[in-house]
Amino acid sequence: MSKSFSWLAGAFLGGLVGSALVLMLTPYSGEEIKARINDYISNVQNEVQQAGVEKRLELETELELLRSGKK
Repeated sequence: MSKSFSWLAGAFLGGLVGSALVLMLTPYSGEEIKARINDYISNVQNEVQQAGVEKRLELETELELLRSGKK
């Protein structure tokens, strides 16, 4: 076996064992974890969308200033 294959196999096995341990030792039920993850993803999506809206408004304002020759 090559060193890189051994490393990849070890990393994969370590990931599986780590995932199993996290699932067994977590203080939350599956439904609670799923709800927390969904809430987190929803919050991130909303923040990214809001940042995009704010940046677009800022860029449109800057473009209008440049077109009017005031800047």
